[in-house]
Amino acid sequence: MVRGRKVILASASPRRRELLELIYPTFEIVPSDFDEDNVSTELPPAEYVVRAAAQKARAVAEGQKDAIVIGADTIVVVDGRILGKPTDVQDARRMLRLLAGRTHQVYTGVCVISVQKGKPSEAEGVERTGVTVRALTDELIERYIGTGEPMDKAGAYAIQGKGAVLIQRVDGCYFNVVGLPVYLLSTLLEDLGMELFG
Repeated sequence: MVRGRKVILASASPRRRELLELIYPTFEIVPSDFDEDNVSTELPPAEYVVRAAAQKARAVAEGQKDAIVIGADTIVVVDGRILGKPTDVQDARRMLRLLAGRTHQVYTGVCVISVQKGKPSEAEGVERTGVTVRALTDELIERYIGTGEPMDKAGAYAIQGKGAVLIQRVDGCYFNVVGLPVYLLSTLLEDLGMELFG
Protein backbone atom coordinates (compact mmCIF):
# COMPACT_ATOMS: atom_id res chain seq x y z
CA MET A 1 0.00 0.00 0.00
CA VAL A 2 1.23 3.49 -0.88
CA ARG A 3 -0.77 6.33 0.68
CA GLY A 4 -3.62 3.92 1.24
CA ARG A 5 -3.63 2.67 -2.33
CA LYS A 6 -2.66 -0.80 -3.46
CA VAL A 7 0.09 -1.28 -6.01
CA ILE A 8 -0.73 -3.61 -8.91
CA LEU A 9 1.70 -5.08 -11.43
CA ALA A 10 -0.16 -5.79 -14.67
CA SER A 11 2.21 -8.62 -15.61
CA ALA A 12 2.83 -12.25 -14.70
CA SER A 13 6.56 -11.95 -15.46
CA PRO A 14 8.66 -13.22 -12.53
CA ARG A 15 11.49 -10.92 -13.66
CA ARG A 16 9.29 -7.82 -13.46
CA ARG A 17 8.00 -8.96 -10.09
CA GLU A 18 11.55 -9.24 -8.70
CA LEU A 19 12.50 -5.80 -10.02
CA LEU A 20 9.36 -4.10 -8.71
CA GLU A 21 10.16 -5.53 -5.27
CA LEU A 22 13.21 -3.22 -5.26
CA ILE A 23 10.80 -0.27 -5.02
CA TYR A 24 7.71 -1.72 -3.33
CA PRO A 25 8.02 -4.85 -1.17
CA THR A 26 4.31 -5.70 -1.38
CA PHE A 27 1.99 -5.48 -4.35
CA GLU A 28 -0.65 -7.45 -6.20
CA ILE A 29 -0.09 -9.25 -9.48
CA VAL A 30 -2.98 -8.95 -11.92
CA PRO A 31 -1.87 -10.03 -15.41
CA SER A 32 -3.50 -7.98 -18.14
CA ASP A 33 -5.71 -9.75 -20.65
CA PHE A 34 -4.81 -7.21 -23.33
CA ASP A 35 -3.67 -8.95 -26.53
CA GLU A 36 -0.44 -7.39 -27.82
CA ASP A 37 -1.40 -8.53 -31.33
CA ASN A 38 -3.89 -5.64 -31.28
CA VAL A 39 -0.97 -3.18 -31.50
CA SER A 40 0.35 -2.64 -35.03
CA THR A 41 3.94 -3.76 -35.55
CA GLU A 42 4.11 -1.10 -38.25
CA LEU A 43 4.51 1.51 -35.50
CA PRO A 44 8.01 2.75 -34.61
CA PRO A 45 9.40 0.50 -31.82
CA ALA A 46 9.28 3.18 -29.11
CA GLU A 47 5.66 4.01 -29.92
CA TYR A 48 4.72 0.32 -30.11
CA VAL A 49 5.99 -0.56 -26.61
CA VAL A 50 4.50 2.52 -24.96
CA ARG A 51 1.12 1.84 -26.55
CA ALA A 52 1.21 -1.83 -25.54
CA ALA A 53 2.27 -0.99 -21.97
CA ALA A 54 -0.50 1.61 -21.68
CA GLN A 55 -3.16 -0.78 -22.95
CA LYS A 56 -2.04 -3.45 -20.47
CA ALA A 57 -2.15 -0.99 -17.58
CA ARG A 58 -5.53 0.45 -18.62
CA ALA A 59 -7.09 -3.00 -18.87
CA VAL A 60 -6.16 -3.69 -15.24
CA ALA A 61 -6.85 -0.16 -13.94
CA GLU A 62 -10.41 -0.20 -15.27
CA GLY A 63 -12.79 -0.47 -12.36
CA GLN A 64 -10.16 0.31 -9.71
CA LYS A 65 -11.02 3.02 -7.15
CA ASP A 66 -7.68 3.65 -5.43
CA ALA A 67 -4.65 1.93 -6.93
CA ILE A 68 -1.34 2.35 -8.68
CA VAL A 69 -1.17 0.13 -11.76
CA ILE A 70 2.09 -0.59 -13.57
CA GLY A 71 2.17 -1.97 -17.10
CA ALA A 72 5.22 -2.77 -19.23
CA ASP A 73 6.08 -4.24 -22.61
CA THR A 74 9.53 -5.27 -23.88
CA ILE A 75 10.63 -5.98 -27.44
CA VAL A 76 13.87 -6.81 -29.24
CA VAL A 77 14.53 -4.91 -32.46
CA VAL A 78 17.09 -5.73 -35.15
CA ASP A 79 17.23 -4.26 -38.66
CA GLY A 80 14.08 -2.33 -37.79
CA ARG A 81 12.16 -5.57 -37.20
CA ILE A 82 10.49 -6.51 -33.94
CA LEU A 83 11.40 -9.93 -32.59
CA GLY A 84 8.81 -11.37 -30.23
CA LYS A 85 8.90 -14.72 -28.50
CA PRO A 86 9.87 -17.61 -30.77
CA THR A 87 6.99 -19.72 -32.01
CA ASP A 88 9.06 -22.92 -32.05
CA VAL A 89 12.65 -24.23 -31.98
CA GLN A 90 13.23 -23.34 -35.60
CA ASP A 91 12.11 -19.76 -34.96
CA ALA A 92 14.42 -19.53 -31.92
CA ARG A 93 17.29 -20.76 -34.05
CA ARG A 94 16.50 -18.12 -36.69
CA MET A 95 16.42 -15.33 -34.12
CA LEU A 96 19.69 -16.30 -32.47
CA ARG A 97 21.45 -16.52 -35.84
CA LEU A 98 20.07 -13.09 -36.72
CA LEU A 99 21.39 -11.56 -33.47
CA ALA A 100 24.76 -13.33 -33.49
CA GLY A 101 27.82 -11.07 -33.69
CA ARG A 102 25.71 -7.91 -33.87
CA THR A 103 24.23 -5.14 -31.76
CA HIS A 104 20.46 -4.93 -31.44
CA GLN A 105 18.11 -2.69 -29.48
CA VAL A 106 15.83 -3.58 -26.59
CA TYR A 107 12.88 -1.29 -25.93
CA THR A 108 10.63 -1.34 -22.87
CA GLY A 109 7.56 0.83 -22.59
CA VAL A 110 6.28 1.56 -19.09
CA CYS A 111 2.91 3.03 -18.13
CA VAL A 112 1.93 3.93 -14.57
CA ILE A 113 -1.69 4.74 -13.82
CA SER A 114 -2.52 6.37 -10.49
CA VAL A 115 -6.20 5.94 -9.68
CA GLN A 116 -7.62 8.13 -6.89
CA LYS A 117 -11.31 7.96 -6.10
CA GLY A 118 -11.89 6.35 -9.47
CA LYS A 119 -10.06 9.06 -11.44
CA PRO A 120 -6.94 7.92 -13.33
CA SER A 121 -3.75 9.90 -14.05
CA GLU A 122 -1.13 8.42 -16.37
CA ALA A 123 2.61 8.72 -16.84
CA GLU A 124 4.47 6.78 -19.49
CA GLY A 125 7.90 6.49 -21.00
CA VAL A 126 10.27 4.27 -22.94
CA GLU A 127 13.81 2.99 -22.37
CA ARG A 128 16.18 1.80 -25.10
CA THR A 129 19.31 -0.29 -24.55
CA GLY A 130 21.89 -1.55 -27.02
CA VAL A 131 22.88 -5.21 -26.62
CA THR A 132 25.78 -6.86 -28.45
CA VAL A 133 25.64 -10.63 -28.87
CA ARG A 134 28.89 -12.55 -29.27
CA ALA A 135 29.60 -14.55 -32.43
CA LEU A 136 27.64 -17.79 -32.07
CA THR A 137 28.49 -21.17 -33.51
CA ASP A 138 25.68 -23.47 -34.58
CA GLU A 139 26.73 -25.84 -31.79
CA LEU A 140 26.40 -23.13 -29.11
CA ILE A 141 23.01 -22.08 -30.49
CA GLU A 142 21.77 -25.68 -30.35
CA ARG A 143 23.09 -26.21 -26.83
CA TYR A 144 21.41 -23.00 -25.65
CA ILE A 145 18.12 -23.91 -27.30
CA GLY A 146 18.44 -27.31 -25.60
CA THR A 147 18.18 -25.60 -22.21
CA GLY A 148 14.63 -24.55 -23.11
CA GLU A 149 15.29 -21.00 -21.92
CA PRO A 150 14.84 -19.18 -25.26
CA MET A 151 11.31 -20.39 -25.89
CA ASP A 152 9.36 -17.80 -23.89
CA LYS A 153 11.74 -14.86 -24.22
CA ALA A 154 11.59 -11.95 -26.66
CA GLY A 155 14.52 -12.34 -29.05
CA ALA A 156 15.02 -15.93 -27.85
CA TYR A 157 17.41 -15.15 -25.00
CA ALA A 158 17.36 -14.26 -21.31
CA ILE A 159 20.17 -11.94 -20.24
CA GLN A 160 19.52 -12.71 -16.57
CA GLY A 161 19.72 -16.46 -17.15
CA LYS A 162 21.90 -18.86 -19.09
CA GLY A 163 21.75 -16.42 -22.00
CA ALA A 164 24.16 -14.17 -20.09
CA VAL A 165 27.05 -16.06 -21.69
CA LEU A 166 25.83 -14.95 -25.13
CA ILE A 167 26.01 -11.24 -24.30
CA GLN A 168 29.25 -9.43 -25.04
CA ARG A 169 28.18 -5.89 -24.14
CA VAL A 170 25.27 -3.82 -22.83
CA ASP A 171 25.02 -0.10 -23.62
CA GLY A 172 22.41 1.46 -21.38
CA CYS A 173 20.04 0.17 -18.71
CA TYR A 174 20.61 -3.51 -17.90
CA PHE A 175 17.25 -3.79 -16.09
CA ASN A 176 15.55 -2.67 -19.29
CA VAL A 177 16.83 -5.81 -21.01
CA VAL A 178 15.54 -7.92 -18.12
CA GLY A 179 12.10 -6.37 -18.66
CA LEU A 180 11.54 -3.44 -16.30
CA PRO A 181 13.76 -0.31 -16.41
CA VAL A 182 13.81 0.52 -12.70
CA TYR A 183 15.13 4.08 -13.04
CA LEU A 184 12.48 5.02 -15.62
CA LEU A 185 9.76 3.46 -13.49
CA SER A 186 10.92 5.38 -10.42
CA THR A 187 10.76 8.70 -12.28
CA LEU A 188 7.24 7.96 -13.57
CA LEU A 189 6.09 7.12 -10.05
CA GLU A 190 7.60 10.34 -8.73
CA ASP A 191 5.96 12.32 -11.56
CA LEU A 192 2.62 11.06 -10.23
CA GLY A 193 3.52 12.07 -6.66
CA MET A 194 4.29 8.56 -5.42
CA GLU A 195 6.81 7.91 -2.66
CA LEU A 196 9.46 5.31 -3.39
CA PHE A 197 10.10 2.41 -1.00
CA GLY A 198 6.56 2.70 0.35
